[in-house]
Amino acid sequence: MIKVVLFGPESTGKTTLAKQLAAHYKTHWVPEYMRVYLEEKWKNKGELVTKEDLIPIAKGQLSLENEIAEKADKLLFLDTNLLELKVYSEYYYDGYCPEEITSEATKNNYSIYLLTYIDIPWEADVLRDRPNNREEMFSIFEAELKTQGFPYKVLRGNKGERFNKAVEIIDKLLQK
Repeated sequence: MIKVVLFGPESTGKTTLAKQLAAHYKTHWVPEYMRVYLEEKWKNKGELVTKEDLIPIAKGQLSLENEIAEKADKLLFLDTNLLELKVYSEYYYDGYCPEEITSEATKNNYSIYLLTYIDIPWEADVLRDRPNNREEMFSIFEAELKTQGFPYKVLRGNKGERFNKAVEIIDKLLQK
């Protein structure tokens, strides 16, 4: 199965693109479990993420990915994966990430990462907090892909341009 991960800083169009691509290819996509988990936590307790949330988020993401992968045929899109959780954990917690997450996140279980650039407008919500650190965050995300040696392509431009470039990349993968 070809697994395509949408990867990059907050508010760079990953969810929108995952939904569009899944619809285009008539397949499934895996939402970002961290968002669901943290929105629920905020609604119920008025609290944001803590180190104690990292393992439950990771387990939830993997469970959701496995559940949805069973429904997909030859192509699956992921709004994010554990590598993104690793990047954010290390960023927010001064280099800390639980070994269980690092170990799982650095396995190359995906066909390609589509790294979303920061050239679309940032949209505020309760979980997003880095509108002025977008270049720094993009560099961190790209450096992580390079460090791991994972295959990736950068998607730039407006939503239509990103979609078209992603389709071009995925069509080539499907032809192999």
